[in-house]
Amino acid sequence: MKLFGTDGVRGEAGSFLNAELAMKVAMAAGVYFKKSARTKKILVGKDTRRSGYMIENAIVSGLTAVGYDVIQIGPMPTPAIAFLTENMRCDAGIMISASHNPYGDNGIKFFDAQGNKLSEEVEAKIEAILKADSKIGEHSVTGKAIGQAKRIDDVIGRYIVQLKNSFPTELTLQGLRIVLDTANGAGYKVGPTVLEELGAEVIVLHDEPDGFNINEGCGALHTKDLQAAVKKYRADLGIALDGDADRVVIVDEKGEVVDGDQLLGAMGLYLQRTGQLKGGGIVATVMSNQGLEDAMAQHGLTLHRSNVGDKYVLEIMNREGINFGGEQSGHVILRDFAKTGDGLVSALQALALIITSKEPASKALRPFELYPQKLVNIRVDEKKPLETIAGLSERLQELDAAHIRHLIRYSGTENKLRILLEGKDAKAMEAAMETLVAFFKKALNG
Repeated sequence: MKLFGTDGVRGEAGSFLNAELAMKVAMAAGVYFKKSARTKKILVGKDTRRSGYMIENAIVSGLTAVGYDVIQIGPMPTPAIAFLTENMRCDAGIMISASHNPYGDNGIKFFDAQGNKLSEEVEAKIEAILKADSKIGEHSVTGKAIGQAKRIDDVIGRYIVQLKNSFPTELTLQGLRIVLDTANGAGYKVGPTVLEELGAEVIVLHDEPDGFNINEGCGALHTKDLQAAVKKYRADLGIALDGDADRVVIVDEKGEVVDGDQLLGAMGLYLQRTGQLKGGGIVATVMSNQGLEDAMAQHGLTLHRSNVGDKYVLEIMNREGINFGGEQSGHVILRDFAKTGDGLVSALQALALIITSKEPASKALRPFELYPQKLVNIRVDEKKPLETIAGLSERLQELDAAHIRHLIRYSGTENKLRILLEGKDAKAMEAAMETLVAFFKKALNG
């Protein structure tokens, strides 16, 4: 079974991702990174899941066993690990998180010395080392060569400075009332601090993590509380982070969620208008609405599409010399300020857009209309190869004939099939979705 998914190693903590596997993954990664080691230091952070203690200790054991020194910084956002790995001159960084998944899951994400997520080729090499137990054994050390670990609690200040530097110095959040939902996750300290230091009045929701309530009915996936709070407090904006704070969902002053594609489009046009956009376009995924592509074309910009996953977005950004891209789910990458999706950097840029536009969020963040689109997730018992499912090709041909765009894929992190349909005729698209969902439920769970 392939160990690495679309975003590191992820699974149920204590079952698939147990202490033994975490230690072996860490040892294999340590063996790989030692080949080009400069400092023999690796940074380790985590979100607020209870299982993070177990996995963190296992990772520390694995890294020190192959001679690495470990710097532990506790709960911090995933993008903070990317930034601090490079800032603190480490050979690599490790984030322990399952992002938006429920507390029972956990994961391990790696960053190289420059704070970039690892390529599939590097992940494959680490996996090969892990599967060849002899390679790990050959690199185990003894005596004075065994690494040491130390915990540092004050690095949050470095990341806060980095975030504030991403916000235009001529602007201020003074006079703005913002509701922030931190999802009981890794951004529960840094998020409110940054917004308050930039001048905003901040009302914070779900900032009391207990190890089990991360993402539970809150944050980027569950915005009901945020929407209600924005209306209750007459706020100018609502910001929702996910468990590791690498994605953002915006709620406007009316309490309505801003679609992720409209947010990408609005920010892309803002960067173009202010002379900050590079590469003549933006990058989104195959999931993004055709309305986004058409809107970019109307302003002379090209929309490049990648596979689903922010690391694939980043690959095309690097290849095309583009500094802005993201996913409709809220992973937004502003390459000039962050090496990966950063919910707080993205929120600050959205705030800069709103302030300079002198328009409310409901208007400033919706510069174009979307085509009717629907996404349905189906839980599956087994991820059967789609090309082996009898009758599927005929179903897809029917969709093509009806001019309904379709994207069907398995989740890289969960046992789910994701079905995306899009078309100008909403009723026809809804009917097609009902038929397709019934077909897959029978084909995959029958």
